[in-house]
Amino acid sequence: MTERREPIVANVITGFLGAGKTSLLNRLLSRPALADTAVIINEFGSVGIDHLLVESVDDDIVLLKSGCICCTIRVDLKQTILSLFDRMRRGEVKPFSRLVIETTGLADPAPILATLSADLMLKYHFRIGNVITVVDVPNGIHNINTYRESAHQVAVADRIIISKSDLASAQALADLELMLSRMNPAAEVRVLDEAGEPAESLLLETMHDPGVRSAEVARWTEAKHGHQHDHAADPNQHGHIRTFVIEAREPIVWSRFALWLSMLIHAHGRKILRLKGLINIEGSATPVVVHGVQHLIHKPLHLDDWPDGIRQTR
Repeated sequence: MTERREPIVANVITGFLGAGKTSLLNRLLSRPALADTAVIINEFGSVGIDHLLVESVDDDIVLLKSGCICCTIRVDLKQTILSLFDRMRRGEVKPFSRLVIETTGLADPAPILATLSADLMLKYHFRIGNVITVVDVPNGIHNINTYRESAHQVAVADRIIISKSDLASAQALADLELMLSRMNPAAEVRVLDEAGEPAESLLLETMHDPGVRSAEVARWTEAKHGHQHDHAADPNQHGHIRTFVIEAREPIVWSRFALWLSMLIHAHGRKILRLKGLINIEGSATPVVVHGVQHLIHKPLHLDDWPDGIRQTR
């Protein structure tokens, strides 16, 4: 029997039309540490990567100058991913340790995450990494206010990348940052350095990596406290999207919590765009982290200790 490989980390890059998703992806793939990456996009014709193609493997798969594999979704996502994986296993394409799925500008990332987590074959070989949403300064606020898809892309993000800050004023950037922090206070927001190189950690560090879990959760709780003390008009409300925090000081019985969460998701799954929580479980000295997107709840994660020393469900 062959030894099972570690699951391949699947990241999703999303963002509204013209936000700069492909530009960010091209710059990331130029980093040597990300050379063993496979990329799935919708159509080559809709993105500006043609000038990077150096070798055609077939109609579906090409190699980039960076060494990364790139392919298109021809039928459906599951079939595309499994086909790419099988070709790697047969030695027809070079091995890759991470996958990046770039959505169209009008896509909701939730169905992609559901596909990766619900299918048994995909779950065996892949694990979900980050949802990275790109928002550009010149058009970001308008797109979020006008298009529900843009607002959803922000709400489900683990990381939000602000692009094209060099094309707008400092006040426009500050206004966008405030809007994003109110819509998704648990997400990490980074302003892209247009003159420098994007950080490799965007794709290399995920909530599922033990080394970054505590830091990520600490950032959630810090964002929650900072958000709580913002007394501007309706600081938790943006259009049809509202953020709120449920807190409980007493320990919670896991079976009861799991039942409550199951009922909540069953009744309102698609309305719950993003869920992140630190749970104080009865009988456990350390917290359990839960997080999900709409009807998809990721496998709970255990932390070694409470990141801020406060033993409380949030």
